[in-house]
Amino acid sequence: MTDTYTPEVTPGGPWSTRELDALTIRKLAVSEMHNNVYLLTCRASGTQLLIDAADEPERLGELVAAGGSGLEHLVTTHQHWDHVRALVEVCRMYSPETYAGEDDAPALPQRPDHRLRHLDTVTFGEISLDVVHLRGHTPGSVALAYDDPHGHVHLFTGDSLFPGGLGNTANPGQSFESLYADVTARVFDVYGDDTWVYPGHGSDTTVGAERPHLQEWRERGW
Repeated sequence: MTDTYTPEVTPGGPWSTRELDALTIRKLAVSEMHNNVYLLTCRASGTQLLIDAADEPERLGELVAAGGSGLEHLVTTHQHWDHVRALVEVCRMYSPETYAGEDDAPALPQRPDHRLRHLDTVTFGEISLDVVHLRGHTPGSVALAYDDPHGHVHLFTGDSLFPGGLGNTANPGQSFESLYADVTARVFDVYGDDTWVYPGHGSDTTVGAERPHLQEWRERGW
């Protein structure tokens, strides 16, 4: 199977597709905030899961249609406004089961059906995603890890981990100390260097590319 996936997507441009043995991942950028939206499709069942209904519901509808006939599951990585602007509309369009971190759930424009905790599992079709609670950017931010039995881990980190550093922790209620501790203990101490990181904005990275910079982040405080 040839992998033509590219992590560089731009608002208004095409989505990028990665074909794994059991899972198809589509990455789309929307809005002036360059939010990344990910559509995960179980190849065996056709069941689909969307990560972050950030904006542009019509465009998200096109993305869903590219994968199949419906959307059964929707996960919100965290409560920030730029990641939820299409949440109510997409739920109206498809009536998916909805998920979000327990501590962010009350702040969402639509309450989730399932409140996620660390080490929970989200299952759709034959695919299972492990929930990683990463506190600091928001109290209930979650990442989702797919451990490909035929490859490496694919980790969807929301705004908690990016190429070059952690997510923003400069605003009231945010905590660099908490986010650094969780990312260190729950990502870098758990996942191998070949783990592919899909963030909430911008290009992708790997755990291996970021690991050498942990002390640098610690020293600079962001």
